[in-house]
Amino acid sequence: MIDLVVLGGGAAGIFAAIQAKTLNPATKVVLLEKSAVLLAKVKVSGGGRCNVTHACFDPKLLVKHYPRGEKELLGPFHRFGPQDTIDWFEARGVPLKVETDGRMFPLSNRSESIIECLLNEAGKLGVEIRLRARIEQITASDGGFTLKLKQEELISCKNLLFATGSSPEGYQFLEQLGVKIESPVPSLFTFNVPTSALKELSGNVVDPAELQIKGASFVQKGPLLITHFGFSGPAALKLSAWAARYLHEKDYKVELLINWLPEFSYEEILEAFLTLKKEKPQKNLEVENLFKLPKKLWKAFIETRDKRLCELSLKDFQVLSQKLHSDSYQVEGKTTNKEEFVTCGGVNLKEVDFKTMQSKTCKGLFFAGEVLNIDGVTGGFNFQNAWTTGFIAGTSAAGEG
Repeated sequence: MIDLVVLGGGAAGIFAAIQAKTLNPATKVVLLEKSAVLLAKVKVSGGGRCNVTHACFDPKLLVKHYPRGEKELLGPFHRFGPQDTIDWFEARGVPLKVETDGRMFPLSNRSESIIECLLNEAGKLGVEIRLRARIEQITASDGGFTLKLKQEELISCKNLLFATGSSPEGYQFLEQLGVKIESPVPSLFTFNVPTSALKELSGNVVDPAELQIKGASFVQKGPLLITHFGFSGPAALKLSAWAARYLHEKDYKVELLINWLPEFSYEEILEAFLTLKKEKPQKNLEVENLFKLPKKLWKAFIETRDKRLCELSLKDFQVLSQKLHSDSYQVEGKTTNKEEFVTCGGVNLKEVDFKTMQSKTCKGLFFAGEVLNIDGVTGGFNFQNAWTTGFIAGTSAAGEG
């Protein structure tokens, strides 16, 4: 009988398998991946550079970046956090670097550095990896689990670790084992706004901007990128993550309010315009970019560009101030963020012992990574969840937890 079978050849699965073999070299660990490729998300993450983690070293602050999993991850992050991730890769010849926004990448700027490191470590430790391993059935018994693969092959194991990400097949097998699954819905996506008058300004960034879904409590602030289809950038991605289920229920059709100047109140914006009118009455508002917004965006906002400031009424300034403070756009759908795809949903967190990452109801069944109902905002947080839960699950499955 195999000691541990890991399902899923992504970051969480491979890291868990490595940890189990590191702690107990005698443990027989077999990793099954249904596709022909390992670490596919690692390869495309961060534009092919792999956003390994985030330079946030206080667990209490770190958990604030997880729309789902905040409470549950606090303990695990004390056991294995970003500094542990940095040390782990550094010890294996892959130093990481911090960018100004806190994201961390391999110094090489190549995701292949992370992939090669993980696969070399797994090979050195003797993790058996099988590709194109399609599972047809999983049954549990007092002594462990039996997996039926295609071609009628049977594999028996003492412990079974699911690191199957958002795979529908993985969720189906887990439900058959009695595990409650929260239905998965997309997270970390951008907003389609077909009627946006700003689409021709694609590439312009406003930092910071504040986004809010009208009629709901979801608000996020950060850099906002205008695109040819609507809005993207960290502010939009964070909003999509926190409001993932709400947006799904609304079929991604909501009114988006944009505060282009979140550092100022409506009254402060209006007062600044009225002061400018007094000081420079003969000037044209188009050339007086009072708040240093991108020039093309500022011009798009000025509907009275042929008038001097002295010719503009209080109403003109009130309308412009309101637009800058609370601009409205109709969202009509979503778009995947580049090649990356994250979901919220998965294994119900109440069913998991986060000290071991083991099921509370099915002995020997472990979880790691995105298969859990945990997701982070963009910036390396989802990979940190994979390393952390993989480390704990691998430790426990090796009998060392």
